[in-house]
Amino acid sequence: MAATPSRLSLFGIPSSVCYFNFKSLNPSILLVKPSHIRSWKVMKQITSEFKSFENSLNCSIDSISGTDHLHIVKNFSAVPMAAAAIMDSPPKTSKKVCLFYCAEMKELAVRVAAGSDNIELRSVTWRTFEDGFPNLFISNAQGIRGQHVAFLASFSSPGVIFEQLSVIYALPKMFISSFTLVLPYFPTGTFERMEEEGDVATAFTLARILSNIPISRGGPTSLVIFDIHALQERFYFGDNILPCFESGMPLLKSRLQQLPDSDNISVAFPDEGAWKRFHKQLQHFPMIVCTKVREGNQRIVRLKEGDPRGRHVVIVDDLVQSGGTLIECQKMLAAHGAAKISAYVTHGIFPQKSWVRFQHDIGGSPENGMSYFWITDSCPLTVKEVKNRLPFEVLSLSGSIAATLQIWLEEKDVIVWHVGI
Repeated sequence: MAATPSRLSLFGIPSSVCYFNFKSLNPSILLVKPSHIRSWKVMKQITSEFKSFENSLNCSIDSISGTDHLHIVKNFSAVPMAAAAIMDSPPKTSKKVCLFYCAEMKELAVRVAAGSDNIELRSVTWRTFEDGFPNLFISNAQGIRGQHVAFLASFSSPGVIFEQLSVIYALPKMFISSFTLVLPYFPTGTFERMEEEGDVATAFTLARILSNIPISRGGPTSLVIFDIHALQERFYFGDNILPCFESGMPLLKSRLQQLPDSDNISVAFPDEGAWKRFHKQLQHFPMIVCTKVREGNQRIVRLKEGDPRGRHVVIVDDLVQSGGTLIECQKMLAAHGAAKISAYVTHGIFPQKSWVRFQHDIGGSPENGMSYFWITDSCPLTVKEVKNRLPFEVLSLSGSIAATLQIWLEEKDVIVWHVGI
């Protein structure tokens, strides 16, 4: 064939947009609008068009995210037989999520991966130097290029935040397609406001730190948090991160429906803030609202509305620390005739083993014990301490996390074809 530029007309595309120099050693590029490429059969038709020019011609066909054209570029290292095998195989139209995790979250990460065939666990080596600073290594870093990546974090104490942030900041820079940070518990959420000059709203500080996570190829980082303490905290995050607020309430509703006395359950909120936050998600249950009043130096829990008499009352809140408010609420409900009392919180913090204050009701004495105390596995250190201890029962967030990652995978997945001709 003559070594002159060739002109083609493919599938109705004007020949003026198709220029090739098949004998030149310099790469030649064909730009084709994606609207002309409708199926894999069309891709194979393009292949046959090129093969008719020169049997020894090798090209690659790439559909690159974020561009408006299909690029066909000469590739002199391609092997014709291997290319033919690729052409006979259907294109891969989906990718998997590579899920990294901190040491505390290993058990939850395993459950998340078990819930979806599209999630693969990847590891980080967590070490320290002699001076105590992190010595970290991300395994198979080149293997995650072009992949969707997520990191499952636990900021259980200030001492572990820095090492995890180091990995979180590094992953988006590894040429990945997208990055998702799953932080089930946002630890500074209760410190979201200033009551007097000099108070430091550390919720805002942590939000700013997360807002500066580097942008990946797919854009800003997606951040998944469960039952953040105050919804207005979404406005603490900057434009370089996309916060997604999920809830553990569906897990509670599902568990309550399994109880033998599910038709006798009422939901109680320890204060008006909890009612405002969760009552719409639990509106098919009879509701009881408590309120806190100050008497001298004490804060007393009183019944504001609802009737607990003869009911199995489940106290619902986003988190528990020392448990003082829940215990006061429990005593008040028992005094007003509740037959059984249980509790649910998404985040069981329980500093200094304060969970020991909650006993199991085994003799019909709701003022002294609870029938159930449900928590999620958002705080893995607590889960280890209360495992197999009544009245505690753990509802796993693994299914919710897997479902969230799967939805985002389907939305973000980009088809990239590499074809050797």
